[in-house]
Parts: sequence; C-alpha cells; structure tokens
Amino acid sequence: MSVATPSASSPEATSPTVPAATASNEPQGAATMDQFVMQYLQSRGHESAAKAVAEAIGAGELPSSTLSVEELLKKIAVFADKSGTSSENTYKEAMKIVQELAASGTTHNIKSVIMNIGPEGAEDVLALNPDDKREGFRELEAWVEGSLDMYRPEFRPILYPVFCHFYLDLVQLGFKDAAQGFFDAFSPSIEAHHSQSFAWLTSIRLPHHVQSDLQAQRLRNEKYIIQISRSGFDLLVGWLTEGVGGEAAGLGDGFSGEQGKRGRAAVMRVINNHLKFIAAPSNVSSSDVSWEESTGLLTSLIPQASKTAPLTNPNAFNARGGELKLGPLPMSEDLRAETEKALREQALGDPSIQLDPNVLRPNLPPNVIAPEVVDLPPHPSTFKTMDIQREVEKVRDARKGIRLDPSSSNIAARLPSICAYTLHDVPEGSPCCAFSPDTSLMAAGFEESYIRLWSLKGEPLNGMKSDFQVKPIRDSSSLGKIRERNGSPTRKLIGHSGPVYSVCFDPMNGSAAPPRYLLSSSVDATARLWSLDTMTNVVAYRGHQNPVWDTDWSPMGIYFATASRDRTARLWSTDRVNSLRIYAGHLSDVDCVKFHPNSLYLATGSSDRTARLWDVQKGSSVRVFIGHQGVVSTLAFSPDGQYLATAGEDLAINLWDLGSGKRIKKMTGHVASIYSLAFSAESSLLVSGGADWTVRCWDVKGAGGLLEKSHTNGMVNGTGSKNHVGERQEKNETGDLLATFPTKRTPIIKAHFTPRNLCLVAGPYQAPGGK
Repeated sequence: MSVATPSASSPEATSPTVPAATASNEPQGAATMDQFVMQYLQSRGHESAAKAVAEAIGAGELPSSTLSVEELLKKIAVFADKSGTSSENTYKEAMKIVQELAASGTTHNIKSVIMNIGPEGAEDVLALNPDDKREGFRELEAWVEGSLDMYRPEFRPILYPVFCHFYLDLVQLGFKDAAQGFFDAFSPSIEAHHSQSFAWLTSIRLPHHVQSDLQAQRLRNEKYIIQISRSGFDLLVGWLTEGVGGEAAGLGDGFSGEQGKRGRAAVMRVINNHLKFIAAPSNVSSSDVSWEESTGLLTSLIPQASKTAPLTNPNAFNARGGELKLGPLPMSEDLRAETEKALREQALGDPSIQLDPNVLRPNLPPNVIAPEVVDLPPHPSTFKTMDIQREVEKVRDARKGIRLDPSSSNIAARLPSICAYTLHDVPEGSPCCAFSPDTSLMAAGFEESYIRLWSLKGEPLNGMKSDFQVKPIRDSSSLGKIRERNGSPTRKLIGHSGPVYSVCFDPMNGSAAPPRYLLSSSVDATARLWSLDTMTNVVAYRGHQNPVWDTDWSPMGIYFATASRDRTARLWSTDRVNSLRIYAGHLSDVDCVKFHPNSLYLATGSSDRTARLWDVQKGSSVRVFIGHQGVVSTLAFSPDGQYLATAGEDLAINLWDLGSGKRIKKMTGHVASIYSLAFSAESSLLVSGGADWTVRCWDVKGAGGLLEKSHTNGMVNGTGSKNHVGERQEKNETGDLLATFPTKRTPIIKAHFTPRNLCLVAGPYQAPGGK
C-alpha cells in the first residue's frame, strides 16, 4: 500500500530564452550553471558551500545577486536536453532534469553532487530546504505520540525508517550541520527502541559514507516492512493527505503554511518510496515488543524460495519449513540393552540403587516427533565400552542431580548453586572459556594466541615426552613410561597465530571420564583439534576465509561446526580436513553456533540480528528467528530440545519455540552485552552472564513481562547487595528474573550447568582503570 506522492511544485511560467549548449560552447554553459548554483547556495545562507564551489571553479569572489528556488529551476533546466514534445515543460520534471544534467557536459564539481541524488531526492534538490525534514518529522512524531493508546504501538515503528532516511538525505546532499542538528533533536526518542541501530548511523558523516555503508544501502534499496491494522492505515493516510486525524487534543495541529506542506511531502516521499505496509483486518498486538518480529528490512533476512512471491513474514517461512523432529538423541537397541545390563549389575551390588526401567526410554511430550537412528548423520554402527559407561553415568547423574523448580516456594529449590572461577592478571582479556562435561578441566583462550588448561581437581596435566621413540611402545604399560612426570595442574597450548575466540571439549566420554580432545577457533581463520593425551595440536582445519568466531561439538562427538566472519557456518568431521557442509544465508558475521541435543539441527546467531535453525544433513534453513535489535552473540538449546534462547548486544534474551518458530517471550534486565546462556537439566531455569559483571537466573516457564515497579539489583526479589553500576534502579527488568548475582568486576564469558545441576561460571577480572 502506498499514498500518492504529491507532485513537485513548479511555477506557472515559460522557460527563459537561453541558447542551448552545444559541443563548441560546453565550457561556457558549464561555467554559467556553476554560477547559478553558487547564487542559489548563497540565497539559502550556505556561504561556506558557495565559497567551496567558487574556489573549486576558480571564480574568486561570490556573485552579488542570489537566486530563488524557482529561478534556479528555470536556469538549470536549459542545460538539459529539450523535450521531444513541444507542449512538455522540461523544467517541471525534476528527476528528468537531474538525470540529463548528470549525462551532459556538467563540470566535475556539480556532477559529483548530481550523481549522489537518488530518484526520490530529485524534488528535494530542486526545492531544497533542510528545515522541511525537521518540520515534517516533528509533526509526524507529535501525531504518533498523540494518537490513541490502541494505535500508538503500531504507529511508533514508522518513526525509525523516516528518521534514518531524513538523516541520510541531509548527509548525502551535503547539509552536514543540518543533519547533525536533526540527529541531536530527535535521536533521544528514537534511541529508546533502537539503541543498537544508532552505532552505524552515527558513523555516517559524508556523502560517500552513504554510498559505501552496507546498512545504508539496504535501507535505500529494500522496502521497510511495517505491520499495521486497516483502521490504523486509514488514519495514517488521512493525516498525510489532510494533515489532521487520529491525534489527541492539543497535539498534531496538522500542517500549516508552506513549510508544513513541504514537510508533509517529505514524509510522504519516504513512506511511498521506502516503506511497505502489511495491513491486517484487526488491530495488531498492543505489546511494546511485538513490532520487533514483523518490522524492518525483512525480505533479505528471510530465506526466499525461487519462483515464488517474496516472503515478508518470518512465521510464513517457518510454517513452510514443516514439522521438526525435536525428540532426544536416539539410542541403538544394542547399546540400550548393554546399558540396562550394567545398571542391573550395579543394583545387585548396591541394594539402595533401584533401576527405573523408563530412565533410558523417556516419555515424549505431546506432538513431539522422536527421531530414529536412520535420521542421524553417518556414525559408527558399533559402540565401545566407554559408550556404555557414559550412558550409565547419565542415569546416575539424573538420579543424584539437584532438581530446580523456579515455581517452588522453597528458595533452595528455585535457584542453583553457582561456583565462579575468576581469571586474574589477564590485562588483555580472555575472549572465551569452557568447562569439560565431567567438570575436571577448564580451558580459556586468550588474545595472545594461546590456550590455557586448568585441572579443577588440582591434578597434574601430564603430556607425552617430546623425545620418546615409537618402537619400544608395545602396550599400555610401556605407553605410561613415556608420559611426563611431576606436571603442573595448568598447561599452555600454543599453535594459533591470532587471538583465540572459542574453545570446546569433546562430549564423547560425558561425565564418565575426562575428555580426550579440545577444539579451538581463532582469528587466524582456522579451527584446531588438540589431543589432551599428548597436549599437542593434531589437526588444523582450514576452509574459512575470515576469522572463526565460534565452534561447537555435536552431541554425537564425531562432527563439529564453526561460525565465521565470512557469513557462513560449516560442518566438519574430525577425520577430514575439508568441510562437509556450508550453511550460507546470513547477511553478516555468523557469531555463534550450537548443535541441537539430538544432532539433527544446527542453530546460528549473526550480526544481521537474526538466528537461524539449519537441517544438518540437508544444509537448508528450516527456521528463522527475527526479533533482536542488535548482534546475536550467544545462544543455547534447552536439554529437552523444545526451546532456543538467544541473546546479544541489545541486552535482551529471547526465548523461541522451535516447533512453531515463534517467540515465546522477551527477558530483559542486563545493562550490558550478554555473553553466555545455559539451561538447567530440567529446562525450567536459564542462567545468563554478561559484561555487566552479573549472573542472572530466569524462570523459563514464567509469564514474564515488564514490572510496574522495578526491584533493586540484588540476590532475590530485591534483597541483597547493590550492583556495581551504582544506585540506579533497573527499570527494564521483566517479572521472570528470579535473581541477580553480582561479581566484583568480572564480566561472565561462560555459564555452564554440570550434569547434576551445579552452575559454573567464569570470566576475567577487570582491574579498576585497566583494560
């Protein structure tokens, strides 16, 4: 839907008699037009711009006379080719004049300005007054804020794209001071809902920035989608065409005067050229955050099928993806039989242990499809003794683990025990950290290109001697002889040539034994596999062309995935040096990656502010999650496989239902970027850590929603010590925030639940005044 664009006003006069420029007098005609432009700039009060043009063409002193808008239009029209139709008035067609001037013998100084003018900006150039945009936006904002409560949530999303286009127009046309004044005047009200979007907008100061910035070009070339009700759209059209309608008493007096009409025309041009309204028969949701899922430059964010109409609704794409198999990782019958046999033997030796026959055959929730063994990626058909021990340990962990229930009245049952590990003397910072599944090891990657391991049990980490001979090794006892002795409980792994941004332990042994391998990724565009038996790098996986930000093991242990700045995620097998699948579709860096608990799906989070769910084997996107207003830097699957939690630089945690692809709720409370998420074993509690030096616990099943009265940041429900931020109360905390655990000065870069529901967190201590 669109509103008719008002035609550019033009004087009722005939073109002055001026000889048309020919090949022999092109320099003279170009110089004449330069003089016209200087006179016009001077008449508008742009003395500095006029002097710059005068100096560029060597004109010296500025002309004493000035030109009005109409006079400039008439004079520059003669430099365009005459119309083939005698009755056609050439200078009435603003865009035609501008296009022909760009193709004619115009001097480089003026042509460089003309080439930056888009089709929708031609009328602005010929009737240019930067105050028109300021007046138009002021009236639009007053009308939106003065509208009825039922319409205000669906009108507010209109402000952001209009604000951006007005600012870009002023920058592109050289009104630097006017652009800055416009930004300073109206950005505070826009920034409340689009704080992350202003980072790129504030970096655009010159016309060539508009042409080179990817986000600006997306905004220029792609329609901005806005969901609106039919009645709301009618009110908007009424206000644009009549200047009144829908506003509260005392606000939105409509457009008055010539400047008011020009302001309305400027607003209408942006709406016609750059916005697309999707009208619904009834009012859209009145929630303050519902617009995040259905508003924005959605066409390029949603995967599009060939030979079909472009999709502008993520829910439509998610419905097209079909049903997902979200049940637990299937187990072969032979492995299940051996595991049950081992459990019975343990029960005979210890009468207090009772074997639950359903523990290895969990009941699925309604409407959840269980995958079969044939659905899994290729894997060994046989199993090892360690596989049996891993499954037996899972049963023991489930029996002895702490059960957390956020809805319980008992505080001890609502919140987890949290053990924090702090890295000291790390002035350069530590981008990543990981705990082993059996909680015996911790690894951290550093900006100085190395990885450090710690034994959390204080045991020595002994590798192999560097000078051993292979021939004498005949059995396990002789292998033990070449192992180092009197080792340290910490170990440094060196191999990367750039900062290390991700580390991950292999899950094959589970909680039954320490892991044997460690994965890492780095700015050097490689992922590396480290043997924890020899403490050496055994494989370097190359394929990405840019830094690799994240890596994650498949729960099966055979495969792993990487996320890179090259806008792709890749699937790898430990026994191959080339990638098996490439998952392409994100518009910017893929910042994080995580496998679904059953290994059939892979989730990615990106700097394009979306998350996607991919079919691991097919390599296709089956779900797209749109709603974040900033970079998605971390994500986590619930252990039951039903939910996906995403978070990032917009200070919000979104909880998604994987089956439908819809957002369940938005959780807010952090005051700085969120770095890590982790679900409890029951999938009922979520823990987050971030740059605000806090660990926060959230009720997954709770309704959420913003509180009317914010509670002080403390331990539970407002009790406890104050946060490092100061005495400022947090006004954006949702009701599902159970507790906040502040640290002294430690940003939490990793949160992890052990198999028995103990929460481990880690981060580097930031000394006051340090980096």
